[in-house]
Amino acid sequence: MQLSDQEIIRRNKLKKLLLLGIDPYPSATYPVNITIKEILENYEEGQQISIAGRLMSMRIMGKTFFADIQDDSSVRIQIYVIRDEISQYNIFKKLLDIGDIIGVKGFIFKTKLGEITIYVKELCLLSKSLRPIPQVKIDSSGKRHYNFSDTEQRYRMRYVDLIVNKHIKDIFIKRNQTIQFIRQYFNKKGYLEVETPILQTIPGGAIAKPFVTYHNALNIPLYLRIANELYLKRLIVGGFKGVYEFAKDFRNEGMDRIHNPEFTILELYVAYKDYYWMMDFIESMIENMFLSIIKSNKIKINNNIINFKAPFVRIPILEAIQQHTDLDISQMDKETLLKNCKKLGIDITPNMDKGKLIDEIFSEKCEKHYIQPTFIIDYPIEMSPLTKKHRNNKCLTERFELIINGQEIANAYSELNDPIDQLERFKQQIKIYNKNESNIDYDFIRSLEFGMPPTAGIGIGIDRLVMLLTKQNSIQEVLLFPQMKPEKFN
Repeated sequence: MQLSDQEIIRRNKLKKLLLLGIDPYPSATYPVNITIKEILENYEEGQQISIAGRLMSMRIMGKTFFADIQDDSSVRIQIYVIRDEISQYNIFKKLLDIGDIIGVKGFIFKTKLGEITIYVKELCLLSKSLRPIPQVKIDSSGKRHYNFSDTEQRYRMRYVDLIVNKHIKDIFIKRNQTIQFIRQYFNKKGYLEVETPILQTIPGGAIAKPFVTYHNALNIPLYLRIANELYLKRLIVGGFKGVYEFAKDFRNEGMDRIHNPEFTILELYVAYKDYYWMMDFIESMIENMFLSIIKSNKIKINNNIINFKAPFVRIPILEAIQQHTDLDISQMDKETLLKNCKKLGIDITPNMDKGKLIDEIFSEKCEKHYIQPTFIIDYPIEMSPLTKKHRNNKCLTERFELIINGQEIANAYSELNDPIDQLERFKQQIKIYNKNESNIDYDFIRSLEFGMPPTAGIGIGIDRLVMLLTKQNSIQEVLLFPQMKPEKFN
């Protein structure tokens, strides 16, 4: 691997430290007793402190130097180092680099300019940085800018992104807060968090291309799950009143700003409830989540102020399509839908079934218009193989999707619990998608034959929900390590 001039200089400094008997990676722990954020928020003159952090700048002035260090709170503080206080002053002055992790002990004071500073009485090197971190530039207004804004670089080297771009860490703190809020909200209702298999013998629960692996001992192919709903519904059959799971699902399909092959979905199933109840429950949860995390039920994304005050608008999907295309598709057959898709300029293929064609029309021509939280309800039966028929119209199902900021956030049903109807719909899917009958989950059908109570179920895209909370336009921004093409190292 070719080293840059800076990397060569740093490695030479490493060698000098070793020759001087200074371990650049000491194994001992360091006694941190406070964070930089706590120091700045609760200033106490003369307070004795011991902290550790990353060296972010140095200003050498002969017998003294000032430096800035940053700890895990992503906040910086100035330190003041005097030769007479530090026995190895000259060594550190010459051999420390920006990016090194150091430990300091001393006391707090304010400079003549009023800046809170640590007067260093003891300094030690905890980890030598062999690569330079991107340098800060300060513009005429005093704003800091880092030379680390290339999107691909940021995703590949998230560790550097987190060091130099403070707001990135805030995204993942909010992601954690989102998951914790939902978990507590469900637990208070008495719903049980569970874990279901990631490796599955049948790629069931959704129509998507799976990732395939192989189990040597059993001598069978296994699939990374594309959905976990069939296992969760088995647990409702088993007698739990409500179960949920934060699941990693995998779909071997394309990548774009709202799709990653590995993603996090929350699925919840509650017995003796229906999709009307689920709409009430979810809109209340989401409003309370925004109030808890960002202290408001409104958020500005691009030029839109999105209001999460419940209740959310509810619109039947056929009505939405008619509103945005002037088409009444309620009585159209597949051939008529194909012709109208072509007229609308929608990219379709002749082998698409009726449900897929309706989905394409809505996705291409309607979805983008729903910026405010909106429940799109009552989907045609062709689009919903796991959903109960609508109690008032047997051509429709009791299903909704929650659309916010022009994209799907959640998908929910009054769950189909008729095993005979369910098996027939599975077989229809197999025919439509030219799949083998071995793709039918007969064990799931068997579980329904023991009796599953009326149940409401929902899947919520956690990644997309976090995109809303953090005002991000790309799913890659809310994943610590999004999928990338392999990087070549020389």
